[in-house]
Amino acid sequence: MNIALIAHDAKKELMVQFCIAYCGILSRHNLCATGTTGKMVAEATGLNITRYMSGAQGGAQQISARISCNEIDLLLFFRDPLTAKTSEPNENDMFRLCDMRSIPVATNIATAEVLIHGLERGDLDWRNIVNPNH
Repeated sequence: MNIALIAHDAKKELMVQFCIAYCGILSRHNLCATGTTGKMVAEATGLNITRYMSGAQGGAQQISARISCNEIDLLLFFRDPLTAKTSEPNENDMFRLCDMRSIPVATNIATAEVLIHGLERGDLDWRNIVNPNH
């Protein structure tokens, strides 16, 4: 599966810790991330991560483009709900694209853990049943 990783500044360390904890599962998938998040996770875990620009410089839009082309299967986006972001309209567009394409999204660690355990069990392979050419 193609998994995208994004984290707001206040949640980057949490994303790193999550990826350390689930490195064994994540290593079996194709990972991409916005610039700083990808760099931090790769340095801490050794995971192979395709890095895009930082979120503020358009990295989230690059991932959104991959979502719109059905090239992302799972989005882990650790958001900081306490700090207003100028990028929120773009983030809402990303979530809308995920909803349109039935792409599972986690915006916090609790949901991310549910999805990662489902991924490990094979519960998220439904796209191959619905669309075998995906």
